[in-house]
Amino acid sequence: MIDVDGDGSVRIVTIERPARRNALTVEALESLETAIADAEEPVIALRGAGPAFCAGADLEVVADLDREGAEEFARVGQRVARTIEESPAVVVAEIDGPARGGGLELALACDVRVGTPDSTYGEPGVTFGLFGAWGGTVRLPRIVGEGDALEFACSGRVVDAEEALRMGLVSRLEDDPRTATAEIAANAADALPVLKRRIRDDRDRETQERLEAEAFGDLVVSHAADLDAVLE
Repeated sequence: MIDVDGDGSVRIVTIERPARRNALTVEALESLETAIADAEEPVIALRGAGPAFCAGADLEVVADLDREGAEEFARVGQRVARTIEESPAVVVAEIDGPARGGGLELALACDVRVGTPDSTYGEPGVTFGLFGAWGGTVRLPRIVGEGDALEFACSGRVVDAEEALRMGLVSRLEDDPRTATAEIAANAADALPVLKRRIRDDRDRETQERLEAEAFGDLVVSHAADLDAVLE
């Protein structure tokens, strides 16, 4: 259900269940976690096979869960989202078609979200008494702001690509999201994880600035020859 490919600079991780709009079971989530955690490439592209990005949790599985099983399913999804967020690689969600529920939540954990003009976004769980529990209530307000997060999640409505861009659900729109991934992968492989760590750091400003300066110093030393070439 999870296909892994790559060229050495980008690991391509594809959710392969198009007949179910790439809905995820516990087993698929665990495979996705492994695919992300094992990556040695500086960039990871997360894609969905077929006409959807990801429908989120497989509701046929959820319907059969008791309370304990439901909580565990949520914890597994949360763990996968954290694995994406904490990966050293820059993770790009390449969103074409619908991103719903847990699929959107996994995209929110990615570092960059690039949609196509045909992409759509929604947290429809509230319409049948549920909500996204793979870290969505944590990340959504942080990314789009509390007001938009509450309206979006509580209405259960679907937004199109342009509104998603306005809200900040996606970083940019491209006819082919791989364009953005290629732009990122074309940069220095050792600088990308440093940038991710520094931007993701939520410690006090003094600590962040100290680590930023140290990281900058390390990169200046390691890229001295590149700097000389730029100045020639």
